[in-house]
Amino acid sequence: MKISKIITSALIVIATTASVFAQTADEVVAKHIEAMGGLEKWKALKGLEMKNKFSVQGMDIDSKTVIVNGKSLRSDVSVMGQSIITAVDGETGWSVRPAMMGGTGEPEDMPIALVRESRKQVDLGGSLLYYKEKGSTVELVGTEKVDGADVYKLKLTEKNGDVTNLYVSTSTYYTLKTTGKRKVQGQEIEAEVSFSNFKQIDGLTFPYTMETANPMGGTMTIETESIKLNPTIDVSIFKKPASK
Repeated sequence: MKISKIITSALIVIATTASVFAQTADEVVAKHIEAMGGLEKWKALKGLEMKNKFSVQGMDIDSKTVIVNGKSLRSDVSVMGQSIITAVDGETGWSVRPAMMGGTGEPEDMPIALVRESRKQVDLGGSLLYYKEKGSTVELVGTEKVDGADVYKLKLTEKNGDVTNLYVSTSTYYTLKTTGKRKVQGQEIEAEVSFSNFKQIDGLTFPYTMETANPMGGTMTIETESIKLNPTIDVSIFKKPASK
């Protein structure tokens, strides 16, 4: 009887594994896009405003990010009475950092590598939405577990050679984690972000909790407080202001 149960269990596992690998990368991507709300709804989204909150070494940090879909982004971060601004407008970007955080307090051009990385946030809906149009490729590497959940591991290779691994739930088709190596100020770092607490707004799905490595050690949790879809946006906020 025990042997029979073992064989039955083994057959179930084999059947499950077979069905998992019967999926192709394109099928997983298609189901992911559908789970996130569908291509047409994301295309129709003109922009959004998102407010987040997180803590670093006991300091509460608030941020507001405004995005014009496919075009521009601006993020304003408030910490200890100081403001940090990061903006991307088309192929260019600029930032303002206070002196206490290594800046000049004046608008400065962002390095091209940082602009390129920041531009990935401009395409609302995620990196899988338009990957073919952007000349990227996706490979289904296999299956793994992320915090106990079964996931498909997808390898996204961009036209410029950047590689991002996306871990997509086999049940919900939400992206639960991304990993990839990125160059920051000339140094290559391993970037890993986990996503959870998914919620829907007008049929579009967003993760409201993100976790990533804290540069000071440990894990940093970013909580989304609010998301406004298609807000009225003054596009002048993305233009680099003149120095004072």
